[in-house]
Amino acid sequence: MEHTRRALLSGVAAGGALGLAGCAGGTGGDGGDGGNALDTGEYGCDLSEPTDPDLGYRPTLGDPEADVVVRAFEDFTCPHCATYKLEHFPAVREEFVASGEIRYEHWDFPIPVNETWAVPVASAARGVGDRAGDEAFFAFSAAAYESQGEYSGEALGAAAETAGADPCAAIADAQFSTYEEASMDDREEGESMGLTGTPTIFVNGEAVDGYESGAIIDAIESAL
Repeated sequence: MEHTRRALLSGVAAGGALGLAGCAGGTGGDGGDGGNALDTGEYGCDLSEPTDPDLGYRPTLGDPEADVVVRAFEDFTCPHCATYKLEHFPAVREEFVASGEIRYEHWDFPIPVNETWAVPVASAARGVGDRAGDEAFFAFSAAAYESQGEYSGEALGAAAETAGADPCAAIADAQFSTYEEASMDDREEGESMGLTGTPTIFVNGEAVDGYESGAIIDAIESAL
């Protein structure tokens, strides 16, 4: 199925009540490139469309065989997702990922809060993970969220560099929305689970009430 960012705008208000504590619809947001080529800034990249992306790549941490599976649905342009990833996720990771008690998965759910940047940033993140591994994906994600509201080609390149990945490849993935199809497939999966907003965290298929670390930790402990 062919997906487009514009198609995301339909059905945002439909569905159940999950995820309403966070971002639940397009709000304009941080502006963007207006359809022009991304400015690569100090990196001076000669951007060309990437080939052969692994659209089946799933950013994952922890034990792949764990009985408890945590799915986090995020929109890189949602301020609540930035708060979750930067302030609450670290406690969950420290408590359960290092010990191998859970499998933690990132899922995209571009609402989009900002139509210009939601899919491009998600594409850059997936590309970093696809090429450099899961740890790089999560490092890129945190760095990208720190620049939320000031997204640019150069900012995404800097986030990739922080994660030990190729800045120009990340900018190219953003420019061409290389992993758009994968992000749209994630969004469809979230909708099938009743999700309408971000961030929404599922523990073994059950949505957590809110996204604070304490609530997520309690849900995981109940599932163990």
